[in-house]
Amino acid sequence: MKKYLLYLALPALIYGCGEAKSNENKREVSEVETTETVNESKEITEASIKESIDYLASDELKGRKFGTPGIEKAADYIQQKFKEANLKPYFTTFQDSFSHKGKDGYNMVGFKEGSDPKLKNEIIVLGAHYDHIGVLKGEQVVNGDSIANGANDNAAGTASILELAKYFSAEETKRSLLFVLFSAEEEGLVGSKHLAQKLAKQNAPIYLMLNFEMIGVPLENQTYSAYVTGFEESNLAEKFNQYAEKEVFGFFEKAKEFQLFKRSDNYAFYQEMNIPAQTLCTFDFSNYPYYHHVDDEAELMNVSHMKTLLEDIIPGIEGMANSAEKEIQLNNKQ
Repeated sequence: MKKYLLYLALPALIYGCGEAKSNENKREVSEVETTETVNESKEITEASIKESIDYLASDELKGRKFGTPGIEKAADYIQQKFKEANLKPYFTTFQDSFSHKGKDGYNMVGFKEGSDPKLKNEIIVLGAHYDHIGVLKGEQVVNGDSIANGANDNAAGTASILELAKYFSAEETKRSLLFVLFSAEEEGLVGSKHLAQKLAKQNAPIYLMLNFEMIGVPLENQTYSAYVTGFEESNLAEKFNQYAEKEVFGFFEKAKEFQLFKRSDNYAFYQEMNIPAQTLCTFDFSNYPYYHHVDDEAELMNVSHMKTLLEDIIPGIEGMANSAEKEIQLNNKQ
């Protein structure tokens, strides 16, 4: 895809959201076979990142489009990884089920309870969407390839959440952690809107939400590792960098120009709960030419960069999860 097409495609990030209706547990997610030992190691590895991206972005899953067998296979895989990480369901099962345009969808939600008697009642949400756009037609087919495998968008983000779930399953934190993989993001942020409304209705004690989007290739010519959308909405980047003791998150002008804060799964949590909720990303509109393109393939993902990024992010999450007070706040609340 030529660079200018990325700008033409950008409005596709804004979706007309349909109403998602609750549809609890109509389908039992099956277990997928795995040769890995349950909770064998918390270590972040290039091999395990690659394994997840290779499967999620494989032709077998046909682009993980909402409402298709391919995304159900992805849900199976995620559930198995949650079990291996010894996460617990936050609801009755790992599925947060809903329907959209007559089709069933499943956000996958895993829970790690905090260790502090008081602070465990405050929850940090770490999320990413795991759906993509499926099989393409017409001029979008390239050299006979019609499957948009969505490696960067967003198998990379999904793999990162699975790695963090594995890591924190063996790492004590005072606050509780909620690991969420959203469905129907490509349908208009439907899955995240459903879950945020559900949690808000239940008065769930959500402290903040951090969303992972398109982090499979590194930024170029920046001093920070990733940018956060809605940089000015809260002090998240400032406090996160203090916790991490390095410049992990920074400000990206195009994120503000294109209002990316409102165009990913963080936004529903901000709207419904009025909490710090932001997306981290390393896609800068010039460092990866395959947004919503059939060439968004697993082999193009820089897993070494991803491993380093996650290792940089972990101290920041630990700081958020272990601080005595809620130090990250919306700027209009400070």
